[in-house]
Amino acid sequence: MDQETIKYLLLLVVSFNYVFEKIINYLNVNKKTEAIPSTLQGYLDADKLKEAKAYQKAGYQFGLITGTLTFVITLLLIGFGLFGWLDEWLRQYIQNPILLTLCYFGIVFIGSDIFSIPFDYYQTFKIENDFGFNTSSVKTFFMDKLKGYLLSIIIGGGLLATLLWLILELGQDFWWIFWIVASLFMLLANLFYTGLILPLFNKLTPLEDGELKEAITSYSNSVGFSLKNVFVMDGSKRSSKANAFFSGFGKRKKVVLFDTLIAQHTQEELVAVLAHEIGHYKKGHIKSGLVAGVIQTGLILYILSLFVFSEPLSLALGGSQMAVHLNIIGFSMLFTPISMIIGIGMNYLSRKNEFEADNFAKTTYSGPPLATALKTLSVKTLSDIHPHPLYVFINYSHPPLLKRLEKLE
Repeated sequence: MDQETIKYLLLLVVSFNYVFEKIINYLNVNKKTEAIPSTLQGYLDADKLKEAKAYQKAGYQFGLITGTLTFVITLLLIGFGLFGWLDEWLRQYIQNPILLTLCYFGIVFIGSDIFSIPFDYYQTFKIENDFGFNTSSVKTFFMDKLKGYLLSIIIGGGLLATLLWLILELGQDFWWIFWIVASLFMLLANLFYTGLILPLFNKLTPLEDGELKEAITSYSNSVGFSLKNVFVMDGSKRSSKANAFFSGFGKRKKVVLFDTLIAQHTQEELVAVLAHEIGHYKKGHIKSGLVAGVIQTGLILYILSLFVFSEPLSLALGGSQMAVHLNIIGFSMLFTPISMIIGIGMNYLSRKNEFEADNFAKTTYSGPPLATALKTLSVKTLSDIHPHPLYVFINYSHPPLLKRLEKLE
């Protein structure tokens, strides 16, 4: 393809992605509110259902504004060749190709993030605050930003520099070497994220001795699951929403319970939630998810290798010569439809895994307390109990609440 054709293709893909996403969101937010199902009687009333719909609409309207603004800016950047203009400007001062690309992405990343700060701030301190979820302080908000920048520079910059070096040294064959590097990084991240990265943002405290810990230990022993690392995370530092998650393998496996989860649920419900998380491990979901991520990364890198030295793609973005960083940006845009299809497949598998983990908790512990915990979580977080089926198919990594309750009850 010549550069003009590629330029129009980029504009078409970006436009399609925007329109498709907004249509799906519109269908979901405007889906008729149905009657409160009998299974949620006593948990959800008309006022709470109205509040949940208001929360959904507030998020939709805010997303429509920010998404449209981002869409328009992206069109302008492509249409006026501003991606290429930044490349030409940097080349006046930087000759080293690796340093050039690192600086280029540094400017793009930090610039876009600084641009988004007012919107992130509004969402946190206006929307989330209005609906009673935000517990973060302004200091915490900006400290999170600074820590995020630092990690991006150290980890993201290191990985990007490695990728660029391999591209310059190996040409199109870079992809399988960097695939190995990326796969090792994904494995290490799974093993050490909770121990090394998460404590930079949240405080992790070992679960204190007592009835809850005894109940958790008793259950984990009953299913042959050695569990020594159970931590409580100060999730209330930022939000009143509750959660729990599992990470790691072998001796490094950890279960993390938000302090908000412990505050909002009974001991029996907490053990049921833990049983669900252990179910993911016992059913091999952690490993299969890692394998799927590795395969997906390999596919992306291989396709990238077909574009990374394309001069027409660089020229389509306004460059005057072939530039690896311009081609990476162009590729990320062109790959969007494929990424969406992959995402749909990954979400389907994730929903299937959630059902399996629910069933594991039901058969090895008890279904009713898990169902109760899900009802409480859903109502307290103002979740949409009647989402549009198409929206679920495309975006949901977890099954809708009523589908999960149907199988549990």
